[in-house]
Amino acid sequence: MFATRTLRRARILIVGCGDVGLRCVAQLQARRGRPRIFALTRRPEQAGTLRAAGAVPVAGDLDVRARLARLAGLASIVLHLAPPARDCDDDLRTRRLIAALKARRRSVARSAQSGASGRLAAGARAYAPRPALQAASTHTSRPKASAIVPERTRLAARAHLADPAHPTLIYASTTGVYGDCGGARIDETRPVRPANARAIRRVAAERQLRRATARGALKASIARIPGIYAANRLPLARLEKGTPALVEPDDVYTSHIHADDLATILLRLTTHGRPARVIHASDDSALKMGAYFDRVADAFGLARPPRIERAQAERELDPTLLSFMRESRRLANTRLKRELCVRLRYPDVDAFLRTLPPHP
Repeated sequence: MFATRTLRRARILIVGCGDVGLRCVAQLQARRGRPRIFALTRRPEQAGTLRAAGAVPVAGDLDVRARLARLAGLASIVLHLAPPARDCDDDLRTRRLIAALKARRRSVARSAQSGASGRLAAGARAYAPRPALQAASTHTSRPKASAIVPERTRLAARAHLADPAHPTLIYASTTGVYGDCGGARIDETRPVRPANARAIRRVAAERQLRRATARGALKASIARIPGIYAANRLPLARLEKGTPALVEPDDVYTSHIHADDLATILLRLTTHGRPARVIHASDDSALKMGAYFDRVADAFGLARPPRIERAQAERELDPTLLSFMRESRRLANTRLKRELCVRLRYPDVDAFLRTLPPHP
């Protein structure tokens, strides 16, 4: 009876369960009929954090294909939040994940009912013994109910209809795939034009997932994500260091999303996302980079960053930082609102900063 009841719950696998992944776990834990949540990890020391949040840690490594065998049939929904490795222009991690998910295995239900050592049991035993679940940490607190359109996911009710052999996969990509757009406002139909190695690898991952969707191996939806912010993800160290920003005529437009809103979007895609469809996971703000830093500095009582011209920045700033200063774009999020019906808890950066306590 217990095994049958457990298997009727939706099973969700999170690959790359960092800050945003833990926020997803917290939101799932707060739902009625909460699903069974698994989190892939290659670090045994992370197992305690995952268990405390409410996820079952599963030992595995996207860089070692042999260590992904237990993922086949483990879950009907997969959140792929892991970044590509940096050793080539392809995304071999996504390639290995797709191969692992479509591998032939006995079904989880038959394995659990027969008492055999299937993937579900293997995942639960990966870091045994498992202590009682504890409350999620404070930084993954549940968003206010009034801030988001009521969720009608019916995950638990639909769990028995989901097919782990053909899972729904949500991929966390980046808006960097567009390259520099000259400050234009763009939607999801804009052709990709990656200008750096990070973005090239993301485009490779998106194409792999689209091909896998076309083959029927899985159903992938893609969220292209801009700069993520939250109370623990603000550029305070940069402001305290006094790293300069560009003068206004040389500055670039950037887009943003709060980490809690991003978790909501990713979970909404599991039920409302269309196969091979791209969604901009972006808020309504259209700030230039320097203006964003100024707002954060003002909110925390810090000095605004000095401004320099682009030519000086090219000589003095770190190449990684410069790569973000070379791309300017504003994101349209019409699909997010019309297709996913998401109402953002923080429509823009200012809405979040107003919630912070005043600083002297």
